[in-house]
Amino acid sequence: MSTQAFTVFVTAPKLASSGADLLAKAGARVIYLERGDDAAQVERIMASEPVDAVISRTAELSARAIASCPTLKVVSKHGVGVSNIDVAAASARRIPVYVTPGANAPSVAEMALGLLFAAARRIAWMDAELRAGRWSRAQDGIELRGKTLGLVGFGQIGQRVALACQAIGMQVAAFDPALQSSPVPGVKLVASLDALLPLADVLSLHVPLNKHTRGMLGAAQFARMPQGAILINTARGEVVDEPALIDALRSGRLHAAGLDTMAVEPLPAGHPLATLPNVVLTPHVGGSTPAALAAMASGAAANVLGWLQGQPVDASRCVNPEVL
Repeated sequence: MSTQAFTVFVTAPKLASSGADLLAKAGARVIYLERGDDAAQVERIMASEPVDAVISRTAELSARAIASCPTLKVVSKHGVGVSNIDVAAASARRIPVYVTPGANAPSVAEMALGLLFAAARRIAWMDAELRAGRWSRAQDGIELRGKTLGLVGFGQIGQRVALACQAIGMQVAAFDPALQSSPVPGVKLVASLDALLPLADVLSLHVPLNKHTRGMLGAAQFARMPQGAILINTARGEVVDEPALIDALRSGRLHAAGLDTMAVEPLPAGHPLATLPNVVLTPHVGGSTPAALAAMASGAAANVLGWLQGQPVDASRCVNPEVL
């Protein structure tokens, strides 16, 4: 099969030029989704076009979509979280699903740090007060030096956050069942989430969404954290029981939260999280700097082209390596 015949479906309206240029150079025909997050349109295109490869953004890639496309050979996530892809359906057809590990790690780590500082010092609230003409000098901010950062998940993003927080004088502990020893000197690995919670003046989440992590933080977990702790979530909103989080923020059990992701996105109008003064919110853009988008686009394009051209990328990028 010549490279001229490859059809690549990008489930978004555009792809950064670093990836689009690789596809063009390979002679691929590229189809884009007209509107982001349109799962119905994804299924229509998959059923009606000879798609060889999918570069998956945020729209759902369902079992129905995968089953309806007999030509499909490979899928790559534009990023690392595959909760929107029916990996089991792909595996059943021996279709590899690749990811782009590390491509957005610097950007997501920096967003986590930005949310942490904003939450600890009420920066967003004071900014809004000043813009409203009020000189509201909040003096109840938390100095982070000497506090303990707890990391749930200690991959490339968590490791970057750890190094930055160590640099400002924080202690760091982490829970990651995939690790036997800490890749960052001075970081204490603990054996369970329950062991981490009482240590964590700040808890930062860096895990994928799966059956083990969905709803992993609720009222019982918040009760085990130090009084006045801070929660940072740049992972997935569904990892947290939001009603329990809202209760913990209202009661003062938690000092604040910095959230780049919520259980329902876009955040519905009038949502309680948007009414709380001790919450900093951003619209799931941690990995959406131009640098991160370029790295994810080129990585995803390289993943699918490598498979289609008979030169697969490293198997460590595949989330279902049993099909290789």
